[in-house]
Amino acid sequence: MAAGRRGVLIAAAAAAAAATAGAVAVAVARGRSRHPRRVHAVLQGGPLLIAHRGGAGLAPENTLAAVVSARDSWGADMVELDVHATSDGRCVVIHDSTVDRTTDGSGAIAEMPLARLSDFDAGYHFTRDAGSTFPFRGRGVKIPTIEQVFEALPEMRFTIEVKHGAAQRPLFDAIARFGNAHRVIAAGMYDRDRTLFASHRGAVSASTEQVRTFVTAHRLRLDRLVAVPFDVVQLPETHNGQRVVTPRLIRALHRRGVPLHVWTVNDADAMERLLDWRVDGLVTDRPDVLAGVLHRRLGRALAGAHAAATPTA
Repeated sequence: MAAGRRGVLIAAAAAAAAATAGAVAVAVARGRSRHPRRVHAVLQGGPLLIAHRGGAGLAPENTLAAVVSARDSWGADMVELDVHATSDGRCVVIHDSTVDRTTDGSGAIAEMPLARLSDFDAGYHFTRDAGSTFPFRGRGVKIPTIEQVFEALPEMRFTIEVKHGAAQRPLFDAIARFGNAHRVIAAGMYDRDRTLFASHRGAVSASTEQVRTFVTAHRLRLDRLVAVPFDVVQLPETHNGQRVVTPRLIRALHRRGVPLHVWTVNDADAMERLLDWRVDGLVTDRPDVLAGVLHRRLGRALAGAHAAATPTA
């Protein structure tokens, strides 16, 4: 490596470290005056079975078909969803910024009105067998609005991730109209997309920036002093090949009264390990697998036809 380039990289690394250290210092200062934490009902009763995008391994993701199945077939405690805003300001449930991957349409969601999005088949690409069959194609599966989801699942708990800041206002307006603040964890990866989160009266998940600050402080053994301006942390078990979730991190969060949900966990052995570590929720594409694990470990009742097929004592 050339000396000049090495110097640039060293300077950049030093600047990043200084920025992180500064964030930790600010968080430590704020943490000293933190009031006792409010425990939101939406977070209670763990370990929670959280259906990722409604259970994306079993039905078309982020659709009514998926979320209703998560409730009726697998007894999900919570459904995780993603939202964007249409060009006419409606909040729609979809992960990507375009419709291309999950529907038979093409184009950016932000550039289309709801009426146009309603033309697309949101079950078109779903397959459970690597493309041999497409069981939901042509069955009327559509991109739902958040209002349609609330109407279909009036008692369900949700984690709703804002994928772009424009979705905040229509989302929070819908939550208020339905009186659902107590049932919704508001999530958003980046602080830039969370400018209206203070208006949400329910639980809020940590942003990437907030998690980075806490984890850095945790590694420096300063996490007891850092402010935690969030109600729950939702993390992958690993990131870029590096372990993120550890028993020690879970204990540190629990000491601060903060539950941890881990995504996206589809393997039964990984579920078992994380439950042994006392995580508070597992976000999974396979609610069928997690329902079975919780049934075996905790005697948790199975839902729907699966409950009817289970022998009773």
